[in-house]
Amino acid sequence: MQIVGYETEREGGASGEDGSDESDGSGNDERVRGALVVADDGAVRRERLEPGRTLGYSLGERRCAGALDGPTHYECANEGAPYCDQHTSTWVCARCTGTCLKDEMDCYDDHAIYLAAFAPATFKVGVTREWRLRTRLREQGADRAAHLRTVENGRVAREIESQLAEEFTDRVRVPDKISGLHRDVDAAAWHDALAEFDPVERFDFDYGLDLSTRPVAETLATGEVVGVQGRVLVLARGGTTYAVDLRDLVGYEVTEEESLRQLQSSLGAF
Repeated sequence: MQIVGYETEREGGASGEDGSDESDGSGNDERVRGALVVADDGAVRRERLEPGRTLGYSLGERRCAGALDGPTHYECANEGAPYCDQHTSTWVCARCTGTCLKDEMDCYDDHAIYLAAFAPATFKVGVTREWRLRTRLREQGADRAAHLRTVENGRVAREIESQLAEEFTDRVRVPDKISGLHRDVDAAAWHDALAEFDPVERFDFDYGLDLSTRPVAETLATGEVVGVQGRVLVLARGGTTYAVDLRDLVGYEVTEEESLRQLQSSLGAF
């Protein structure tokens, strides 16, 4: 068996690893928890990461995760992980700054420009199709967010985003997100960040983690699921909570047995 992908928590529709807009736009608000995508002899199943569930996978060798086509997985023996050059794809719109990189521009629906807050005081500017704004924010694991404005297409949105990126970051690394999982957003700093805007809507997200200390960053798939925030899975094991970047699990061969590997423990475990 091999872990060949993951899904972040979302509200209706589907979402891909690269943040591409794969949802159906139905407006369905049903909450779908995150999941690990596991392939076994070409067949694919999703292991839902529901809080309270116990995962019991031991990690083996890591290699390219191959390709998925609906319920079918095509494996790859190449060493590159999580994907080799043959199976690496880049969502071209993620590199756009207002000059379309496609042969023909196709982003003519309304786009939202947003500012997302990650505890304690990291503020990220971004854009997405307006109808999937809440889903996009939860995919990233934002603690708070503000819908700054809506524009008529993706080109205009990317132009404005690139201008705002001179003041706010447009990328937040997973280790930085993990470092704030147990903290609240600095309310004063967030207020100051929004002072120059008149937001259309504001958001305050709760992922149910309820952490009192920073979890230990690790790569493992054994433990009790505490919850998922963005692409960070929080597991409890032996009195310690661990934060796992789901992308770091992609490509690993796994066996259905609990890992016995010795891990770093938090002070709270003693």
